[in-house]
Amino acid sequence: MDALFTATSAVCVTGLVVMDTADYWSLFGQIVILILIQIGGFGFMTSATLFLLAFGRRIGLRERLLIGESMGLTQLGGLPTIIKRMAIFTIIMEIAGAALFYLRFSTESPAGTAIWKSLFQAISAFNNAGFDIFGNFRSLSQYQGDLLVLLVTAILIFLGGISFLVMADVLKTRSFTKLALDSKVVITTTLSLLALGTIIVLLTEFNDADTLGALPIPQKILNAFFQSVTARTAGFSTVSMKNVADYALFFTMLLMFVGGASGSTAGGIKVNTFGMLGATIWSTIRGREHAGAFGREFTTQQIHRALAVVILSLGLLSLLVFLLTVTEEHRFLDLLFETISAFGTVGLSTGITPGLSTAGRLIITVTMFIGRLGPLTLVLSLIQRQQITEYRYPHEAIRIG
Repeated sequence: MDALFTATSAVCVTGLVVMDTADYWSLFGQIVILILIQIGGFGFMTSATLFLLAFGRRIGLRERLLIGESMGLTQLGGLPTIIKRMAIFTIIMEIAGAALFYLRFSTESPAGTAIWKSLFQAISAFNNAGFDIFGNFRSLSQYQGDLLVLLVTAILIFLGGISFLVMADVLKTRSFTKLALDSKVVITTTLSLLALGTIIVLLTEFNDADTLGALPIPQKILNAFFQSVTARTAGFSTVSMKNVADYALFFTMLLMFVGGASGSTAGGIKVNTFGMLGATIWSTIRGREHAGAFGREFTTQQIHRALAVVILSLGLLSLLVFLLTVTEEHRFLDLLFETISAFGTVGLSTGITPGLSTAGRLIITVTMFIGRLGPLTLVLSLIQRQQITEYRYPHEAIRIG
């Protein structure tokens, strides 16, 4: 059961653990976990294309359309080239992150141990996995005041969670006004959530001695920012989540539910979905007939798919939390937090994971798997089911409000 839970958490790049990675698993076990993290992070960004190429299948128009939708591509050609560039980008970022981590870890550990810690932390951070090998379920709490470790981890989380396609668009255009609509939505929504999360965590935990209260103001800001970044589906933490106030936990749940960008290593319903629905609501409030953002309109099909993803995700979470309340004795808020963390492939926990029953661990295992595959599978199924409408029914009004 422990092996199944850990393997699922690793390949789904979640980070929830029933046994501490450093204290319980041998070096061989840690290597297996790291390989699963790498496969899960890289494979899920490019899984559809990799499966087709591995079996020697030609990528036809239908497959290109499906892959384009799942990865947020605006072009149908050059998929193998894009996949190769993704792989190169991933490797470069992980090596660069490991090199920076080594500058810090080499001062506290022998060279071999420092290299392993650096490599593990870099791969886990870029793939938004949240696994660590610092021991005793501490995560990054011992590095609360370490600017290098926290900033490098945060940058890797951000780059892994914003997707290669957005980064490529930014490097290609080098101008926000020339970016694709998808990139604009991802960047603005991500930065807005990061800023809002930092402010809320800072305000709610500013004077709490168990979290940020004992830290100097610069470190309070740094740790509040880091907690906002990691809630995007990374799972690292510099404070114990069981000591965080309930209202801060609730807002963290919202961040975990949204997650990162489509086609990235992150989970959740995706900032693309959240940003588009937010813009749609704003357009409706302003009385606009057609929803859009940045001088562009959204298609009706995309809005319907986004609504389907959000509503079905909320329904699934409700069912899973209900099942956990039946099998477990923990607080409802802790169970809700654990479920959203698993569904969003985040890995943050209030500390109840090791205490879950066998039934509870199975429920969370299934939740992690659904959270990683569910949104992609749902979107692809909606696209496959889409049919050209040959006729329309008469309009009739429904009372709202």
